[in-house]
Amino acid sequence: MQLNKVSATTRTTSGKGVARRLRASGKIPAVAYSKGGAAQHLTVSPEEVSAALHSDKGKNAVVEIEVDGKNTLHAMIQEYQYHPVSRELLHADFIEVSESAPVEVLVPLRLTGKAKGVVLGGKLRQVFRDLPIRCLPSAIPVEIVYDITEVDLDGHVAASDLALPDGVAVLLPPKRTVLSIAVDRKAKAEDDAEKEKEDAKEAAKAKK
Repeated sequence: MQLNKVSATTRTTSGKGVARRLRASGKIPAVAYSKGGAAQHLTVSPEEVSAALHSDKGKNAVVEIEVDGKNTLHAMIQEYQYHPVSRELLHADFIEVSESAPVEVLVPLRLTGKAKGVVLGGKLRQVFRDLPIRCLPSAIPVEIVYDITEVDLDGHVAASDLALPDGVAVLLPPKRTVLSIAVDRKAKAEDDAEKEKEDAKEAAKAKK
């Protein structure tokens, strides 16, 4: 598993003044949380954190944090904060992960193809844009892809219908609908009314 690397130094001070001075020097404050251990207050490079956030996996990327040039921990970005105007990264929180322990994350669901039901006038309703999954950190996929070409009018796709990579489980009930093709009731009613008018016209012609 190729990891984004983040160099960090420990810090013993905190507060708004400290954060401002760090940002003025080109660094940002960060905190690394470990399960069962104390939080480590760190100073990191915003460019290195941004590189992880802008990688294919984004927030789901596993980073290798080297603390003070000696201690290394693997972590994921738990929270981060941007400046509302400049969009500069202001702060980041990390959560330590283990390669042997599964994690729970949200992964985008990307649909491909054009559904039969949409071609026939139905409307695509995607219930989940992101899917909750559980897997080892190294097995986190960039996205889950589903081809909707064969989904017909009034058709639906359940969580159990998704093809998932090995070692990945979706945290939804098997029968939970993730997408459907709904009939446009208003359009159908208008079509039926139009058809009834045409049938009435044809019937009137036949009587003459």
